[in-house]
Amino acid sequence: MKQFVYFIEFIFIQIFFYIFRLIGYKNSSNLGNLIGKFFGPIFRSKSLIINNLKQAEIVSKERYNNISLNVLGNYGRIFSEYVYLKDFRNDKLDKFITIVGKEYLEEILNKNKRVVFISGHFNNFELMAMQLEKAGIDLAAIYRPLNNKYLNEKMEFIRKNFICKKQIKKGKSGSRELIRNFKNGSSIALMIDQRVREGISAPFFNKLASTTTIPAQLVRKYDCEIVPIYIERIDKIFFKIHVSKPIN
Repeated sequence: MKQFVYFIEFIFIQIFFYIFRLIGYKNSSNLGNLIGKFFGPIFRSKSLIINNLKQAEIVSKERYNNISLNVLGNYGRIFSEYVYLKDFRNDKLDKFITIVGKEYLEEILNKNKRVVFISGHFNNFELMAMQLEKAGIDLAAIYRPLNNKYLNEKMEFIRKNFICKKQIKKGKSGSRELIRNFKNGSSIALMIDQRVREGISAPFFNKLASTTTIPAQLVRKYDCEIVPIYIERIDKIFFKIHVSKPIN
């Protein structure tokens, strides 16, 4: 029964992808925003987002509803933008991306460094690894396979062909493969906001959160540098990627 539901889900997503491709990047992103705000609460609890905002204690209560809707709308935009990752890769949509901190990437390339890029699931996070690889960085990235096997096959194709060629599945075996790539000279990209079983509990907004120790282990063992990176969405359809100064 679950596989049947996954298949139906896959068909619906394929239909949406076709529509998104038909109407162009800007229109599809705006449509994705509406879809996310309308259907988002079905798949991701709006109350969970509001509860997280309460724990963070960084915004007023009056803004909870607006922020939570924007979060869901952003999910919808990311969903609609998957069909345009190929165009971002092939420079057709370069005008929509600005990179701040290019000099740090050039330094990494010129000195042939291997570094650990750390980030989180900000905005269209898929664009970060893509732009690093496009800049010439030899990169390996960890990803979590989707539960839906039909959709996962498509997503793996997109990620390996348009985002980052060296895609490594999350898990213990994936961590070992990641370290092997690092030993062989590849820089690695880690999303450190994912739940991990092999991590430690660290305080985050006064609560314990399961946290990966891989970046710290690599720094201690290989004396490498950490490079924080994040992406923000500007005026709905533009992006600014921030590459921070490497941390010794």
